[in-house]
Amino acid sequence: MNPRLARLHPYPFERWRELTRDIVPNPAFEPVGLGIGEPRHATPALIEQALLRALPTLSNYPATIGEPALREAIAGWVQRRYGVSLDPAAEVLPVNGSREALFALAQTVVDPTRPGATVLCPNPFYQIYEGAALLAGAETAFVPNHGAASGRSAYAPDWEAVDAATWARTQLLYVCSPGNPTGAVMSLAEWRQLFELSDRHGFVIASDECYSEIYVRDEPPLGSLQAARALGRDDFRNLVALTSLSKRSNVPGLRAGFAAGDRRLLKAFLLYRTYHGSAMGGLVQRASIAAWGDEAHVVANRDLYRAKFAQLTPRLAPVLDVALPDAGFYLWAGVPGGDDIGYARGLLAQYNVAVLPGSLLARDVPGRSPSNPGRGRIRLALVAPLDDCLAAAERIVAYTESLR
Repeated sequence: MNPRLARLHPYPFERWRELTRDIVPNPAFEPVGLGIGEPRHATPALIEQALLRALPTLSNYPATIGEPALREAIAGWVQRRYGVSLDPAAEVLPVNGSREALFALAQTVVDPTRPGATVLCPNPFYQIYEGAALLAGAETAFVPNHGAASGRSAYAPDWEAVDAATWARTQLLYVCSPGNPTGAVMSLAEWRQLFELSDRHGFVIASDECYSEIYVRDEPPLGSLQAARALGRDDFRNLVALTSLSKRSNVPGLRAGFAAGDRRLLKAFLLYRTYHGSAMGGLVQRASIAAWGDEAHVVANRDLYRAKFAQLTPRLAPVLDVALPDAGFYLWAGVPGGDDIGYARGLLAQYNVAVLPGSLLARDVPGRSPSNPGRGRIRLALVAPLDDCLAAAERIVAYTESLR
């Protein structure tokens, strides 16, 4: 048995199930789930139709590198969205959702034979980053975030808090912009800082951008490839951007996305993926071409989330420490008393609303204050229909007021 498996932490949802095994939710209320970030809006018809038309491709093995038409469709979307030109043959690689690719990339770029091999992750964070690091034979280190009163984007990573020795050991840095769970978007100045550090120490940057198309403000979030191009880094050295259709197009079950950036890294990543057996099926490729080529459904999807944010945030603000995020579909809310697990358990028991305690999305780091940057906060995924979200908001207000 691989001994590294024993180093993996339970997934946040597994931990939450254990923490709530003894709870029987109040049957007077219909359940509302805001805990899991699984899109629940309708899948666009154009994607369903493309899947049906592609049924004949089931008789063929797909190539790991993907069909040229898919890579061209992805490059076309990147050009329209970010104003960045990519070589479809060398700077784009289809992947089976960003989760799979975020994990696999670490297995490609980490050299565990180097003393102190380290993967640096934001904190709080998407747990795949940590699991990928540990199974690649690396140690993990965590970047704390700024508080809301820091004068910077609320709960953005505090890069200055990472010491020089840690940067020197780092082989891979995971960034998430827009952030999960905080919704913070990285600025061009932050990207400049990270690129300079990458040049100095030689680490790879994996930019997780799966929430890039869900934003509540008029300005779309800055992407890593866009930032690189703006800073004259036309070779995208040591940078791989990863995203998927799951959130953008409401197809979490399709498992479709792409990695793009440094052609040297993508060549190695393709080699790994060829042996890993991670070619995207022909049906998924054809459906992806249709999805990347259409923006009307993305605009409609974004408007649904904007309506939820517009109605829920002012309802919750009087009782929780909450504000509009830069992007994403989460509210990262502070709870009274600072006990996020106790608060979430009580909300589930009394009002049948499921949220995710923030401390389960972060790691305790000794010597930091707070040691766990998710403690005292909850993540609300606004994925349910608007009426359900509004019902949940009413119950959250009632529950919170009962604690006073």
